[in-house]
Amino acid sequence: MHNQTLSSYSQIAIAFTYYRGGALVSCKYRDVNKKFWQEANTEKIFYGIDDIEGASDIIIVEGEIDKLSMAEAGIHNCVSVPDGAPPSVSKKDVPSADQDKKYQFLWNCKNYLNKASRIILATDGDTPGQALAEEIARRVGRERCWRVKWPKKNEVDHFKDANEVLMYLGPEALKEVVDNAELYPISGLFNFKDYFHEIDAYYHKKFGFEFGVPTGWNSLNNLYNVVPGELTIVTGVPNSGKSEWIDALLCNLNASVGWKFALCSMENKVREHGRKLLEKHMKKPFFVGRYGGSVERMSVEELEQGKQWLDDTFFLLRSEKDSLPSISWVLDLAKAAVLRHGVSGLVIDPYNELDHQRLPNQTETEYVSQMLTKVKRFAHHHGCHVWFVAHPRQLQNWSGSPPNMYDISGSAHFINKCDNGIVIHRNRDPENGPIDLVQVVCVRKVRNKVAGTIGEAYLEYNRMLNN
Repeated sequence: MHNQTLSSYSQIAIAFTYYRGGALVSCKYRDVNKKFWQEANTEKIFYGIDDIEGASDIIIVEGEIDKLSMAEAGIHNCVSVPDGAPPSVSKKDVPSADQDKKYQFLWNCKNYLNKASRIILATDGDTPGQALAEEIARRVGRERCWRVKWPKKNEVDHFKDANEVLMYLGPEALKEVVDNAELYPISGLFNFKDYFHEIDAYYHKKFGFEFGVPTGWNSLNNLYNVVPGELTIVTGVPNSGKSEWIDALLCNLNASVGWKFALCSMENKVREHGRKLLEKHMKKPFFVGRYGGSVERMSVEELEQGKQWLDDTFFLLRSEKDSLPSISWVLDLAKAAVLRHGVSGLVIDPYNELDHQRLPNQTETEYVSQMLTKVKRFAHHHGCHVWFVAHPRQLQNWSGSPPNMYDISGSAHFINKCDNGIVIHRNRDPENGPIDLVQVVCVRKVRNKVAGTIGEAYLEYNRMLNN
């Protein structure tokens, strides 16, 4: 007998008898008001422990009534925890066996659990029940655990436990629920089916920008498009137009799809950077001067319109201290810009203006690898495209040809880890053509073949409009 009725004075209660090996170990009582109490100074074990002796599959439920409900459905390889569920999962590490007081019953019954190849957690569907399942899984090993998902009661709610399913749906439904138990989730380990909804959305192009956002230059669109969540490394020898090209690209993206951007541009004064962006947006020079030629300067009214556009489109990441900013500082502020202002792109320009303090005995290659991993995780997690400008190392006997991505100072990881690798190069020899011809050797690397391919495109720089 698993349970008996106890009459003590005027009090009537159900007695749940805890046997092991046929011997009574403890007893737990429940009165008509659902008040529970247990015999003092008794060993904590599972309720129904003898029913799982030698079982390869073990079902663990949260209460004795659920254990009896399972038996009513013909499921006998089931036990109940003795003390119910915790309010939440502990944030502390699992204590040693002698210190793990709340879950002492698991350690006292470990010989039974160790023989099982599969442990099915059928705890309640509420928050405490799920916390109990996690605490048990932490101790017996998630790799052996499965979990029951209780069926829907209506459009909003699910059945809470085994007893509810038995009462409302019957024993066959309860057996089916247990038979359909799913693998218990392990952090970082997934099946492809966990992502089928995402693959379906990708196939039906529900995310938007599956092929990337066009750059605004027809000669470049077949090679490079801007995909949310990717990392583009941009390099080129000094004074080749890297920053100018990125600024023009941002203006094009804003005009076509309304993207906003976070700018960590440490080589530009704010007023100079503002002027360059305004000239690209307004398509008029900021000043009347030798670079503006005969083109009319933007008016005060146009300046005011442009200033509003600047304020709506760009958010500046600038250190207010004398020390150089670290990559973590940049990414923390960029995260704030994503969440607060909805930015879709981040520019870090350039790499060598960041603080790169390394751990003792850490090589620059190891540091760059870890840094780029942080940047990529930020981009992927927030769906934010990142442009990272990195200068090439000093080139010996340079002939004027475009540098290679492997020429970037610091590490080959710049090309190994990026999604897109772009070299901006400007002709400096009048004998080879116009000196304002910018050769975008853009595409030294494209990881996402849906969005582009390796190749070269040519753009012409308009000095009067910085465009």
